[in-house]
Amino acid sequence: MISSSSCSFLSNSAVAGSRSFCGGAQRKGSSSPFRVVCLAPSNDRSGSVVLDSPAVKKEQIKNEPTSVPDAAEEEPVSAGGPRDVYGEDRATEDQFVTPWNVSVASGYTLLRDPHFNKGLAFTEKERDAHYLRGLLPPTVISQDTQVKKMIQHVRQYQVPLQKYMAMMDLQERNERLFYKLLIEHVEELLPVVYTPTVGEACQKYGSIFMRPQGLYISLKEKGRILEVLRNWPEKNIQVIVVTDGERILGLGDLGCQGMGIPVGKLSLYTALGGVRPSACLPITIDVGTNNESLLNDELYIGLKQRRATGQEYAELMHEFMSAVKQNYGEKVLIQFEDFANHNAFDLLEKYRSTHLVFNDDIQGTASVVLAGLVAALKLVGGNLADHRFLFLGAGEAGTGIAELIALETSKQTNAPLEEVRKNIWLVDSKGLIVSSRKESLQHFKKPWAHDHEPVHRLVDAVNKIKPTVLIGTSGQGRTFTKEVIEAMASINEKPIILSLSNPTSQSECTAEEAYKWSQGRAIFASGSPFPPVEYEGKVFVPGQANNAYIFPGFGLGLIMSGTIRVHDDLLLAASEALAAQVSEENFEKGLIYPPFTNIRKISAHIAASVAAKAYELGLATRLPQPKDLVKFAESCMYTPAYRSYRQQE
Repeated sequence: MISSSSCSFLSNSAVAGSRSFCGGAQRKGSSSPFRVVCLAPSNDRSGSVVLDSPAVKKEQIKNEPTSVPDAAEEEPVSAGGPRDVYGEDRATEDQFVTPWNVSVASGYTLLRDPHFNKGLAFTEKERDAHYLRGLLPPTVISQDTQVKKMIQHVRQYQVPLQKYMAMMDLQERNERLFYKLLIEHVEELLPVVYTPTVGEACQKYGSIFMRPQGLYISLKEKGRILEVLRNWPEKNIQVIVVTDGERILGLGDLGCQGMGIPVGKLSLYTALGGVRPSACLPITIDVGTNNESLLNDELYIGLKQRRATGQEYAELMHEFMSAVKQNYGEKVLIQFEDFANHNAFDLLEKYRSTHLVFNDDIQGTASVVLAGLVAALKLVGGNLADHRFLFLGAGEAGTGIAELIALETSKQTNAPLEEVRKNIWLVDSKGLIVSSRKESLQHFKKPWAHDHEPVHRLVDAVNKIKPTVLIGTSGQGRTFTKEVIEAMASINEKPIILSLSNPTSQSECTAEEAYKWSQGRAIFASGSPFPPVEYEGKVFVPGQANNAYIFPGFGLGLIMSGTIRVHDDLLLAASEALAAQVSEENFEKGLIYPPFTNIRKISAHIAASVAAKAYELGLATRLPQPKDLVKFAESCMYTPAYRSYRQQE
């Protein structure tokens, strides 16, 4: 029983959603009205009634000369309509309306709460108890039936962007159904909710933008970022994915429209890694854009100004990092996503010793590629030290992968890091990175400048370096030409070719080209998915070196162990765990990655390996260490099955 003034609230078993109490208006002389929210029980929220003070303080309203007359006067509107309880009809454009809201998570309100809505899966008793009679068709169907219905609905669209919009619409209507659908059809829907479709979604974000997702922090909020973070309704945040939109996939500067990337990544954290949706926070840092088409687009949703750089940018990012730590604590994971090279390396280096930070473009890509290479060795023989690597692309991904390969090789052979780096060569826009160019190179490229004559064409670099592994991270489509692939095939019996750039249009070559031009001998994997290829009567199934193999399980491992810093050994542990999940059956098909159908099991093993290494290094704070880390990881995973709601007594 709850009472406000002389009014008895919840005097019966329940109150229907979106109803006002005390006769629909505040009594004269009573205290300011409360916002009443009844929450159904679940793992994330308690089944309690919450009373919140209104957003506008009573004193502010009382002293505001242009405010609307008190709702308690209950004057009817013109033409004898319903009482104008909140004063909207009597307000003029230059007067203020107080947004009073008295809501209960039942009835109409419950159906529009994505966290608790179950649609036609509400049982007969739940419909009676929560005032849903008449608000739904009479049939009751299971969540499994809803999944069948929704996958048919998504499949009816032929355009990938339409499928993406259908999935995002479902996420905003029924969160648990969205994740159950994604988990059960992960191989089909992963390219829809993330790469390659998310790239097009970001490009057109201004025109398809319907409802805000995540937090937008712009230069306007400088000095108030902590206040902005506190506007987010969830307080127990465990993972933040943040971007400034300057280098979205291989598409360049998309500014504020890059929000599709954090939203998509965190959907995968939940679906593939089991991190609770309420513990995930997508953030876009808007410092402007240098994309002329966006600056001239009236539908662009971000700041219409050139990008802030230098001290102004650094100060905003530092305020953000400090505010996150102050608001959410030491153990919140901050994942940097799609920052431009110069900022990505600087931010990771600056904050890796003070925050729990992870850059998926540098570290996540490196970890998943290393796992593929370790698995590929079972097909080609030898160990990492026996192979020579040539990269096309020397940005975040390329140098990150190269460094992790060097670290793992050094670990296996006990050779100095500087020595094993000599087996790894990089090509950038100016050609092969060699010692004679060292003075003009960016700092992250300098470790890869080896003694060699200048080489400007990729095919010439292949013929001179004679690599066994060719890796593309350039973001430039069709740069692994027929001449390049044929050169790799002439040098190696089984050339390893990884075309990693996203989206599909930016891939260095297609799966069909790799298999055809190598006479079916290539071991191929790509960043974006390609369909199976038939060549001379044999079907080849291309692997996908998708970061989604690594970051969800990696993040879960950090969270469940309470790890406070990311160490390179944790990335190596994740790579080794992923490589161990490739079965003999997969190898027989030429695959160097396991199928995504088992991704939650894979994520649990990765999480366990990462947590074990964190405990070994003394980085874990959740003590004592669980005896069976795989089972513990599985027990920590969010499951999207519907919950039964408490019945009113």
